[in-house]
Amino acid sequence: MAASLLAREVSDLCLGKPALRSLSVSATVGDALTTLKRSRDNYISFWNCNHGHFSEVDKVDADAVAALDDCRCVGKVCVADIIGFLCKEENLSNPGIALQAPVSVLIPKTGDFVRHLESNASLVEAMDLILEGVQNIVIPMEIGGKNSRKKLLQNNLSKSTFHNGRQYCWLTQEDMVRYLVNSISLFSSAAVNPINSLDIINVQDIPAVHYDDPASSALPLLAKCLEMQTSVAIIDDDGKLIGELSPYKLNSCDEDVAAAIATLSAGELMAYIDFGGPPEDLIQLVKERLQERKLVKALELMEDDSGNSSVSSSCSSSSDDEFGVGRSVVKSVGNSARSVKRSEAIVCHPWSSLVAVMIQALAHRINYVWVVEEDRTLFGIVTFAGMMKIFRETIEDHDLGKALKKSPT
Repeated sequence: MAASLLAREVSDLCLGKPALRSLSVSATVGDALTTLKRSRDNYISFWNCNHGHFSEVDKVDADAVAALDDCRCVGKVCVADIIGFLCKEENLSNPGIALQAPVSVLIPKTGDFVRHLESNASLVEAMDLILEGVQNIVIPMEIGGKNSRKKLLQNNLSKSTFHNGRQYCWLTQEDMVRYLVNSISLFSSAAVNPINSLDIINVQDIPAVHYDDPASSALPLLAKCLEMQTSVAIIDDDGKLIGELSPYKLNSCDEDVAAAIATLSAGELMAYIDFGGPPEDLIQLVKERLQERKLVKALELMEDDSGNSSVSSSCSSSSDDEFGVGRSVVKSVGNSARSVKRSEAIVCHPWSSLVAVMIQALAHRINYVWVVEEDRTLFGIVTFAGMMKIFRETIEDHDLGKALKKSPT
């Protein structure tokens, strides 16, 4: 039964999703930043073609649009990518020049970062891609017949982007895990098991830095976390989890937070980006350290932003932000919440059940949960990809069992 359920087409998981926004790879880093600031999207996709924006209704012809050259999505970029890029010493020296660089400098050159799937592909195929290491899946959106397609083109002239005459959306790991949770009764035997019995806790390559470490030392980890859709843990000298540096939180910040990353400790940076704006003493500290390092252009960037808003380097703290950024409470499975004035780290315990951890991650719209001991010592991290591995193995076992029953004795 599980196998037949998961043979469902991925298009079913994309119903109601917005079409992704995009730019061509010939755009600049500044173009990407401007587009992200003007939209509510966390990411902008990049394609290896000059995709079609249509400006005149009488030019819209579905057959002609379908004849466009083949377009492929080659990557996606968010504000956190741009902030990381601006943190480089040479870019801090002149942020204005850095923003004129081609956006291709932000797109990973290695790895299977983006993969296209047809809308009639099965959920199992999508899960297999994730387990192979693919982090982003692009799905063409179902538009309907020729007349429906032409009408859609006409109704979206000023705001939609078309590739190969079609619109596309992201199929995320969250989409897949949410679907699995909605079908959890089919996998109850695995879902109720504690995660420490399922071999899905990563205890080796935990992205973590100490509270007093320079925030800049977390940049390589943040870049990796952007690819893997996780965050960097902040721990104290005893290995206890204090908070996290989240790429999703950085997505809600202005680009001048790059100056804070370059000059503050990891712990100071947590305070800097929390609660909608940094404390005045930390703003002054960043400016003093920029002056000491003679990073005049970076200092001017901070001054420009402070002149354009009531709070310099403000970061959104809305609880409605996508991926749950801007939170201010540390929560744990089985423990009461405690209010803390720091970046939230969502945690569970090694003995937490798989289904409880899945629901917890979905509730906060994150792709991972930190695993801690009872005294909050960091034990590891569990991700959506690890969770999907268990469901995929359950499907394989189910299919093998059916095959053995049918085989002659």
